[in-house]
Amino acid sequence: MASGSPVAFDWPVGSSSSPLTTLDLNLLGILRELLRERNVTRAAQRVGLSQPAASAALARLRKHFDDELLVRAPGGYELSALAHQLADRVEVVCDGIEALLTTGAQFDPATSHREFTIVLSDYAIAVLGERLAATAAEQAPHVRLNLVLVREALSARIAQTIRTVDAVVSTPNARFRVPEIRSAALFRDRWVCVAGRGSRFGATLTEDDVRDASWVVPYHRDSEFPSVVPVSGQLAALGLRPTVGVRVDSYQAVPFLVASTDRIALVQERLARLYAERLGLRVLDPPAPLEPLVSRLWWHERHTGEPAHEWFRRVVVRAARTIGAADA
Repeated sequence: MASGSPVAFDWPVGSSSSPLTTLDLNLLGILRELLRERNVTRAAQRVGLSQPAASAALARLRKHFDDELLVRAPGGYELSALAHQLADRVEVVCDGIEALLTTGAQFDPATSHREFTIVLSDYAIAVLGERLAATAAEQAPHVRLNLVLVREALSARIAQTIRTVDAVVSTPNARFRVPEIRSAALFRDRWVCVAGRGSRFGATLTEDDVRDASWVVPYHRDSEFPSVVPVSGQLAALGLRPTVGVRVDSYQAVPFLVASTDRIALVQERLARLYAERLGLRVLDPPAPLEPLVSRLWWHERHTGEPAHEWFRRVVVRAARTIGAADA
């Protein structure tokens, strides 16, 4: 099932009590777009229906679920409590049906309306996002990318996550050693420290500097150090349990929280260079060498021979190669 088209099913109604026999599965496509857009007209356009037909579909969905789903609010519609629960579930179901129906089929990126879901950090978006979007749009103007920001505990749930998305961009760790997961190298980076231009630190950081400093640390939890978050492990490798002045659930926010302060942070060099001139940051080597950061693309083995997914993986790898070597 391509994004932008209704689910093409003629499902016979039999005597089974399964919920599959109580709902026209053609409604799944419009349900997904209604929950995404929160607007009947835009949802209708997405699936190629008239506005009255989309309104009729919404009425049928409301009757089936015995819920308003879209609740009128100032300036538009909001999702009901039930609709919020349905939003993630319908994405998984539709993606699964699409994968089922396209198994073994040829894939034409120039005409496909498929959506690919990729989980990645805001650091990876900063480094890879522009090239990924441009490369995909150049080859497949109708394909949709769904970029889902990674959460701190991704690796703890990787075996479950990898089954519900097309791919994950992440550094490797022991929890990724799951038999059904495959991966490809993307790009490398190294760890550097950033400090404000007017900060007290000299041109060369010493062990005393980093031990006594106040730190900005992404995804830090006082109760778990070091954690599976890459920055946490690198700080531990420096022999530090940092004095945390600011913690934030974002990599891209870190340079902004260091600038114009006397704090320090450990960040990926590619990210540091993006913001150094704009924010007046000094990029400094840590007092001891650290292992390089290696980003890889991860996917479930069931996608390996799928033509559409093979194309998608090539696009991601090609985008990564335009920003640097992937000798991981």
